Amino acid sequence: MPSGTSAAVPFFDWKALYAERADQYAQIFRDTAAGGGFILQAAVEEFEAALADYCGVRHAIGLSDCTNAMMLGLRADGLRPGDEVILPGHAFIAAAQAIHFAGGIAVPVELSEADWLVDPDAIRAAITPSTRAIMPVHVNGRVCAMDAIMEIAQDHGLAVYEDAAQALGARFGGRRAGTFGWWGAFSFYPSKTLGCFGDAGALVTDDDDLAETVRAMRNHGAGPDKAISRDVAVWGTNARMDNLHAAILLQKIGWYDDAIARRREVAGRYHEAFSAIDALDLPPAPETSGPGFDIFQNYELCCDARDALRDHLAARAVGTIVQWGGNGLHRFEGLGFSQSLPRTDRFFARSLLLPMNHLLRDEQVAAVIEGVRSFFP
Repeated sequence: MPSGTSAAVPFFDWKALYAERADQYAQIFRDTAAGGGFILQAAVEEFEAALADYCGVRHAIGLSDCTNAMMLGLRADGLRPGDEVILPGHAFIAAAQAIHFAGGIAVPVELSEADWLVDPDAIRAAITPSTRAIMPVHVNGRVCAMDAIMEIAQDHGLAVYEDAAQALGARFGGRRAGTFGWWGAFSFYPSKTLGCFGDAGALVTDDDDLAETVRAMRNHGAGPDKAISRDVAVWGTNARMDNLHAAILLQKIGWYDDAIARRREVAGRYHEAFSAIDALDLPPAPETSGPGFDIFQNYELCCDARDALRDHLAARAVGTIVQWGGNGLHRFEGLGFSQSLPRTDRFFARSLLLPMNHLLRDEQVAAVIEGVRSFFP
């Protein structure tokens, strides 16, 4: 490691997730195993109640992962074969996969260079007679311009579904991500702001009928008694949340806002250190995000010399990632996409994720800052 660099900074320290509160997690493992409640038992119900309360919604349904949450949400709301769902090209492929396997057609559109999220004007321009819904994707913990999106949906009679995988706790105009549309879906993958030690997800909604249908779908069509009735009318699958994951998440949601506060503190330090570097385009600072409240699931900046900067940081033991391999959804031509999204392409050619999580030590944050600043004259 070059002199002057005080700490190695992996992009994400997986082992630190457990080490943070190892004794508490070990006790949860023991209690779950000893109690014998592994699938859809009390811990799942308790976490669902805590998540619904946190989001301010009537229902939260614990599921195996966010992809299945989106797919079941689409099916439960009656997406039909050939229905088009507009979403940003700046999104993880899971959203498009959920649309595809629910029978719909994913239509990726441009991002806005103002916030790097889906451009409402691009949504409006992409609407056709086959358009059924809009799926905003709240990337990096920043909520899309939901006021404009909901207005478009109302004007055209469209449903709104939220891929909020990266945005639990983020807000727009005081309202939490995932609560604007018919439903919102979250991921609890280990590196998420609220993560467990495996795959898990959830769908939240205020719609009683949709919630009942998704609960049945996640467990092969079974009713509340967990029995599959002879007159079942819902094709279900196995998309249940494990009790162990639910028990871990139930503990973590109790200090979740503290984790968000630490992320925002780190983001503020990054912004203060980098704001005078003209060659960098930065996300909004925590205290200047307008109507939004960003949880900084990631800290993504843009730079024309992105690859050289990344090499420079790697030489100083600072880990970085080009999100999703630098590919917008429209670049997966083998899956049938052919849209031209030059703004999205430009973004992916310049974007870079810096280390960002609540476990970063102050000396690691300083090392990231020193690494970036030392690259620029």
